[in-house]
Amino acid sequence: MAKSKTSNFFMWIIMGLLILGLVGFGATNFGGSVNSVARVGDTDVDVNRYARALQQEVSALSAQTGQPITLAQAAQFGIDRQVLGQVVAQATIENEALVNQISIGDERVAEEILRVPAFAGLDGSFDREAYAFTLENNGITVSEFEDQIRRETAAQLIQTAVVSGARAPSAYTQTVLGYALEERDVTWVRLQEDSLAEPIPEPSEDDLIGFHADNADRYTIGETRAITYAWVTPEMIIDSVEIDEAALRTLYDERIDDYVQPERRLVERLVFGSEADASAAVTAIENGETTFSELVAERGLTASDVDLGDVSLDGLGDAGEAVFALTEPGVVGPFQTSLGPALFQMNAVLSAREITYEDAQVDLREVLAADRARRLIEDSIFDAEDLLAGGATLEELADETDMQVGTIDWRPDVTTGIAGYNAFRAAAAAVSEADFPEVIELEDGGIFALRLDEVREPELQPLQDVRARVIRDWEVDATTNALVAEAEVIAQELRDGREMASLDFLIETERGLRRDGFVIATPDEFVPTVFGMDAGEIAVFGTPGQAMIVRLDAINEPSVTDPDVAQLDAVVTQQTTQQIARDMLAAFTTAAQAEAGVTVNQAAINAVQAQLQ
Repeated sequence: MAKSKTSNFFMWIIMGLLILGLVGFGATNFGGSVNSVARVGDTDVDVNRYARALQQEVSALSAQTGQPITLAQAAQFGIDRQVLGQVVAQATIENEALVNQISIGDERVAEEILRVPAFAGLDGSFDREAYAFTLENNGITVSEFEDQIRRETAAQLIQTAVVSGARAPSAYTQTVLGYALEERDVTWVRLQEDSLAEPIPEPSEDDLIGFHADNADRYTIGETRAITYAWVTPEMIIDSVEIDEAALRTLYDERIDDYVQPERRLVERLVFGSEADASAAVTAIENGETTFSELVAERGLTASDVDLGDVSLDGLGDAGEAVFALTEPGVVGPFQTSLGPALFQMNAVLSAREITYEDAQVDLREVLAADRARRLIEDSIFDAEDLLAGGATLEELADETDMQVGTIDWRPDVTTGIAGYNAFRAAAAAVSEADFPEVIELEDGGIFALRLDEVREPELQPLQDVRARVIRDWEVDATTNALVAEAEVIAQELRDGREMASLDFLIETERGLRRDGFVIATPDEFVPTVFGMDAGEIAVFGTPGQAMIVRLDAINEPSVTDPDVAQLDAVVTQQTTQQIARDMLAAFTTAAQAEAGVTVNQAAINAVQAQLQ
């Protein structure tokens, strides 16, 4: 059984390779004198195999990002090197099978071919014509494909043998479970400013000077970039955009459903398995034995499952007239629907609404003007780029276009004005004084160009400029220190035997607290502090303006009978076993490569990548 599970675990490897060239990329065949991109021992890595694998990874990356990715872009992510490593690793295992004379018979090859969906006909069974056509369309012959199956299935036997002994050590999984699922019972009290016996005195000038110097990082402005920019957004030119009356009328007609809506109802629908069940439900509602909502709950449904939203008369089919005849919330039915007999509950009447063209003109004009402004800006990009390429400054660019010039002392914490745009912040962070301005698009359809005028190093703000902040910070720190000192005295009394219940503070408790838990109204360090304590230990820690006395009452190990523990144990064991198996296979592959020797034909790799560009 264990061997079977291991085999199934790695089956995805062989099946993925079986259909590597059958994923719709079209034919790719690299002829000529160059046949392989690498060689492991006596086994070559065919150029077509590498090309198809590379195409597959690039396509997968495109699907993941939601936009077309070129091979050059994929190479920036190291995809080409990753693919080469994968095909060389697979060739290594195949070479081991060759060296050890491990192979499979024709019957097993046939079984694997029959499992490939791409080779099935309309009736779902194997279709020889589809088999031959698919292979030909993807640039691989029948003999090449069957040889590939034979090699890769034999390689799977090697892989299975290597990892068949992979097991997650129980000591490791128990340690992981203990760490993740251990619970703490804790009691604590909170000391705040009103707990102090004496109020905090006013800070002296020397106090402020010393605090300002000791906490210079709080009052130091980070690197500041003095930037000049020229920009324009749709909002900046929208008032100057002229809108044709006919365009307004056309847009109104296109959006007529937004402005003219018939009378509607808020409706819920509950479908039944039979007419008799639906009728019995109506009778029960009429007799006061149940309600529509209770029927929904009894079926294990929620309000969202039966909600139809606001619907018109026509949208309700046969139930329309009965639903619209209700003047107040109620239930009607049963009526036949495409899903079966159903009851309908009407919850509210929505009156008909009509916004005339004249009333809608303001909104329509804003929509069209904004769209027109974006298009005007888009059309102006070429002219702006042409001016900058010709040596125009940002100030001259503003004179020749609708763009406006501004300056900003930018830091990552500055997010007002143009700094509120992600595109500007990214450009401001990356620009150097040697860069020439270029046109960059903003998220709302605007454009900008910028120039770095100066970089000012981090600078400590003078005390007189931040005096109010320094006073507030000094008072908070002084209060925290005084509260911690007072809490330490109380904590020592508790360690000496005083009962926490005797304290004149609100006593709070938390039971079953886990490492990933959170206790409301406590600082971030509360849980880590608790999990760093021993049972019975009493600790004190301060947070701005308060101090806490915490007692760890108990450390609770995970219960072996808890279903959640058993489930997590199975997950951790499975994941750990899989990781060990991957590591064992990687170690075996590395050793096999060292023994067999690996050569890489960079010229062939370059040729493949050049043809795929």
